[in-house]
Amino acid sequence: MSHAKARLNRGARPKYLGIKLFGGQKVEPGQIIVRQHGTKIFPGKNVKMGRQNTLYALKSGIIEFITKRVRGFDKSQRKVKIVSVKE
Repeated sequence: MSHAKARLNRGARPKYLGIKLFGGQKVEPGQIIVRQHGTKIFPGKNVKMGRQNTLYALKSGIIEFITKRVRGFDKSQRKVKIVSVKE
C-alpha cells in the first residue's frame, strides 16, 4: 500500500482582496478602490462595480466611505457601506 503525502492545497494562490485606497485619499479614473468577493461594500457616486464585485473609480477626486440604512422589499432595514468619489 502506498502512502501518498497530502498536498494540503499548497497550489492555491492568494487573492489579494481588501480595501486598496482609503477614505480621504486621492484617486484617478480606473483605479481600484476595493477588491472583494460578494457585495460587502456597495458603489456610490462616481464608482462602478466590475467583475468579482471589484469597485473602481470613474472620475478623479477624493474617496469617501459612508454607512447608510437601506430598506428592503419586505420593509426590513440593514446597514450597508457605500464608497463614493467626491470631485
